[in-house]
Amino acid sequence: MTGTLNGKTVFITGASRGIGLAIATRCAADGANIVVAAKTAEPHPTLPGTIHTAAAEIEAAGGHALPVQVDIRDEPQVLEAVNRAVERFGGIDILVNNASAISLTGTLSTPMKRFDLMVGVNVRGTFLCTQACLPHLKTSAGRGRNPHVLTISPPLTLDPRWFSRHVAYTIAKYGMSMCVLGQAEEFRPLGIGVNALWPRTVILTAALQMIPGVRREQCRSPQIMADAAYRVLTSDAATTTGNFFIDDEVLAKAGVTDLAKYAVVPGSTDLLADLFL
Repeated sequence: MTGTLNGKTVFITGASRGIGLAIATRCAADGANIVVAAKTAEPHPTLPGTIHTAAAEIEAAGGHALPVQVDIRDEPQVLEAVNRAVERFGGIDILVNNASAISLTGTLSTPMKRFDLMVGVNVRGTFLCTQACLPHLKTSAGRGRNPHVLTISPPLTLDPRWFSRHVAYTIAKYGMSMCVLGQAEEFRPLGIGVNALWPRTVILTAALQMIPGVRREQCRSPQIMADAAYRVLTSDAATTTGNFFIDDEVLAKAGVTDLAKYAVVPGSTDLLADLFL
C-alpha cells in the first residue's frame, strides 16, 4: 500500500510500544520508513514490546523498519541513531518526540533520581533529538518533502492545579511543550512544521500503571492518537505549525466525529479526561 507518507522517513522515539508504536504502524500503512528509537532491545519483565517486535509489526503494516536501541538522554547514542537512519533511508523527514517518563508524585514522594529521569528523558531527550534531526529536516524542506516535528505533550497553561498535584512531572512535560512553542517559531522560516499533540482522554498504555484507580473501560486506545498524528503529519508544514492539538479536535476537523471505535471497551461512555485537560 502506498500513501501520502510513502517513502518518507519517520524517526519515532519510544516506538517499541503504546502511542509511539501506534503512530509508527499508522505511518507504515502508507509505506513509510520508520526508525524505532527506543531503549528496550530485550523483553522486559513487566512492559510489552521491544524495538524488534515493533519493527516486525511495522514491516507487517507495510512499512520499512530500522530498530535502533538508544537512550535519548545520551548525545552520542542519539547522533549514532540519526546517522544510521540517514545511512539506511537517505534522510529524515519527520521526527516524533514520543518517549516520556512519568511519576505522578508530590514533592516529598519524588526521589531526585526519578526527577532527573523525567527531566532527562522528556526535556533533554526532546531537545536533543530535535537538534540532531534538524539538519536533515532542513534538507527535507529543501527537497519539498514537507518535514514535521510532532511532540506528544500537553497544551501550556499556568493553572496551578497541574503543578500542585505532581510538580516534577508537570515541569518535565511542559518542558517538551516549551520546545514546541519556541522551535515552531525558530523553524518557521525553514518550512518545518512543529506541533504538539495530546489526548482528550486517558489512553491505555503501559504508563497507565502509574495512574492508580484508572479502569480499562475509562480509556481509549492509542489508535486515536495515531490517526490524529497522521492527520498532522500529512498537513502542510509551512502553514501547520505552532499548534497544541487535541486528538479528537484534529479528527473532528477532518470530519471524523464518531469516536466509538477508539474505546478500549466497546460501548463504554465513562471515559476519563486526561490529567492535563
